[in-house]
Amino acid sequence: MISRRPRSSEPTAAEASAWADVLVRRRLLHTAVLAPTGQWLVQNRPDGPVRVLLGPADVIALAATIQHHTRTMRPETR
Repeated sequence: MISRRPRSSEPTAAEASAWADVLVRRRLLHTAVLAPTGQWLVQNRPDGPVRVLLGPADVIALAATIQHHTRTMRPETR
């Protein structure tokens, strides 16, 4: 397994927005909206509950969790 270096800076709103856009376009999230307060409102399914993420770091963490889940659920193709 490849070891990653820890981040040297906090995620930006632009980075979080880019990840949110990818998750929605790939249909891994139903919606992700940046609120004027800097919080993010995300919904997994159209009829699902709305979750409030506190900021960009939470969006990045959610993207990492979804990516990890997607990769571990995929059958090995080697």
